[in-house]
Amino acid sequence: MSPLSSIPSARLTADWPVSRIDTTPGLPPVAAPATAPNQPATPAGDPFGQWLQRFVAEVNQHQQAAAQTVQALQQGEPVPLHQAVIAMEEASVSFQLMVEVRNKLLEAYQELMRLQI
Repeated sequence: MSPLSSIPSARLTADWPVSRIDTTPGLPPVAAPATAPNQPATPAGDPFGQWLQRFVAEVNQHQQAAAQTVQALQQGEPVPLHQAVIAMEEASVSFQLMVEVRNKLLEAYQELMRLQI
């Protein structure tokens, strides 16, 4: 189970009620969106979700590379010790960064849930 799986998906903008706003004379009134009612809007993509997937994949690659380097070192292959240590540190730092990003996202979500509407 992913730590972010407990976050509910955001409402689509078509779900929000749209009402006419009376403005000052000379300015046109705000109209409803062009989409038909009760028709879900097609998402243009999820750039944040894609970024998050790439980020987790990169952390996973660092972890796998570190594991392979350590395994090669343990099997007696000609791997310099400093390369193994550097690979392990890169994996550790990238994992710590991912955990901190997750913590900040959860903190932001909790802050949004505390907002009164």
